[in-house]
Amino acid sequence: MTDSWAAFGADLHIEPVGAGVRSGLINALREAVRTGRLAPGTRLPSSRTLAVDLGVARNTVADAYAELVAEGWLTAKQGSGTRVAQRAAPRRPAARTARSRQVRRRPAYNLMPGSPDLSAFPRAEWLKASRRALTAAPNEAFGYGDAQGRIELRTVLADYLARVRGVDADPERIVICSGFVHGLMLMGKVLRKRRVKEAAVESYGLDIHWNLLSEAGLRTPCLPVDGLGARTGELGGMRGVGAVLMTPAHQFPTGTPLHPDRRAAAVDWARSASGLILEDDYDGEFRYDRQPVGALQGLDPERVVYLGTSSKSLAPGLRLAWMVLPEGLVGEVCEAKGGFDWMSGTLDQLTLAQFMESGAYDRHVRAMRLRYRRRRDQLVEALAERAPDIRVSGIAAGLHAVLELPEGTERSVVQAAAWQGLAIEGLSRFRHREAAAGRDGLVIGYGSPPESAWAGSLDALCRVLP
Repeated sequence: MTDSWAAFGADLHIEPVGAGVRSGLINALREAVRTGRLAPGTRLPSSRTLAVDLGVARNTVADAYAELVAEGWLTAKQGSGTRVAQRAAPRRPAARTARSRQVRRRPAYNLMPGSPDLSAFPRAEWLKASRRALTAAPNEAFGYGDAQGRIELRTVLADYLARVRGVDADPERIVICSGFVHGLMLMGKVLRKRRVKEAAVESYGLDIHWNLLSEAGLRTPCLPVDGLGARTGELGGMRGVGAVLMTPAHQFPTGTPLHPDRRAAAVDWARSASGLILEDDYDGEFRYDRQPVGALQGLDPERVVYLGTSSKSLAPGLRLAWMVLPEGLVGEVCEAKGGFDWMSGTLDQLTLAQFMESGAYDRHVRAMRLRYRRRRDQLVEALAERAPDIRVSGIAAGLHAVLELPEGTERSVVQAAAWQGLAIEGLSRFRHREAAAGRDGLVIGYGSPPESAWAGSLDALCRVLP
């Protein structure tokens, strides 16, 4: 049998260092073992193979191996080849050890907002859809494809969004992107190219979204939020604002749906100011107490950019989201997308299309809606029994609730939760840097825990409340 890399040993990336080929090779191999890049027990290429790879004489490699065997770095046995010796793991530098001590322990319970129950991902149905998608995929689907995304997914999405969210959608005005953040990055680039200087944001929200717009060169003045949602009537007085980022169906994190009068005011502003509304419909499918509030986009498809995602309905790890755009923006967004990421993964797009077309997506959303509603009800009942002074709001929809705390207690409650191994987030964490000081509270993500950890998470929460 030919002694080659295909049959024996590992393919190495070794560059001799120092004076002399032999000593340089010894130094490189010794360093690779010392740092752990070559793990104990790793079989090395034969001296002939490594000599060919490095372009050196075979005797040079054989002598280097022999030297390292003598030093104890390698072992050589008849029929077993040359291997890295079974030595203790390399000791890590003291500085790294010190840093590792600063890493927090993984919390025992997680009630952070922003994630669904990942343990409920429909693996079996997704696998079926993936097989169907792979079988039916045309050869051209494995190329670079269309920057808008696969037409199969855009077609299914257009029907679904019209049926479930009241979106005025057409496949030719939909662009698939790799998550909401990717879509917002694209819009930031497009707005800046259009010479927009400011994009208003709600006074409560996610700083990662505000920062993305800032990094695109836009100022992000904040629009106050109260019990009726964002005060959109104030947009007219915000000179220089050419766009506004909003969560109309279920304001994040306060949970307030935008009042009908304020929805109309937002659209009126966009029309009169030639502005754009960026609608973040992050959890619009999860409404429990009445029919879902339709998307704002339906009021004026040429003034609203609708952004939806599978992150809450399925899993954020899929990195699949969609934008329904005014007709005149499609080309600009596709051009911007070419600079960031030409397209999202084809097979995942085709799988989601199959998953939705088969009805599995609807069934999954309905099942999760029942699960989350049950958790919400259990949260409300537990608080009524064990913390009756705590007011709960924002619970008509979504995967989180806001718990109002006595003034001045938010920080101490979050710290107490951390000591108890419970991950929670304070309401102030989501307040815009320019917003006025607000009430103390907690934003409790009841969608996050797996089913097995839900009861324990709820009990841990009640223990730390004042």
